[in-house]
Amino acid sequence: MNVFTAIAVFVAALSASSGASADARAQLTAFTQGVKGIEGRFEQKVFDGNGHQTENSAGIVKLSAPRQFRWEYQTPSPQLIVADGDHVWIYDPDLQQVTVRKQSLEEQSSPLAVLIDPTELDRQFKVSEGGKAEGLDWVLLAPRKSDDAPFLKARLGFGPVGLVRMELDDALGQHTVIGFSAWNRNPKFAAGTFSFVPPKGADVVGDVGEAAEVTPLKN
Repeated sequence: MNVFTAIAVFVAALSASSGASADARAQLTAFTQGVKGIEGRFEQKVFDGNGHQTENSAGIVKLSAPRQFRWEYQTPSPQLIVADGDHVWIYDPDLQQVTVRKQSLEEQSSPLAVLIDPTELDRQFKVSEGGKAEGLDWVLLAPRKSDDAPFLKARLGFGPVGLVRMELDDALGQHTVIGFSAWNRNPKFAAGTFSFVPPKGADVVGDVGEAAEVTPLKN
């Protein structure tokens, strides 16, 4: 599962506010009320089309409105993804390689755009009731434009502490499950949390262009 898919749906979960069941909507409202920044831990498992687990990783996620995030894999291998508002940086310490791309390119077809324009959620996704299961209230997301969507469907599970689990299915038959815990709302992020400077000696792939678009992204 592409990490941007997980991040995109995660941001959608933080921004969704309509179209869900009454219980799930209440959870969503409580979770997003007054949030300007949030951080927590995640554990990600990926299964192939036969149900065999192919990946198990864990780390820390940090998000700051309107368009910055930090997705840091700690185990089994370190990897860092930082969006500074203009560019997305992917750093693989083992390979000593940095990939950079303009952030707006990632946002054109993802729910990251809802942080700029909240109406993007309903414009890009069909949001429906998922009912209650496993002690969680579930919201279902389905892309309105399925041809080029990074996932076919997603389930977002909410509990008393907010977003607890996210499940995604993609066109390759992969099933990704991400569990979230230890949420901290509106933390004081350290300086440099959402900025990235390539380490000396690292290979940099991609181009650093002009600032990303800051107006709502429209077709």
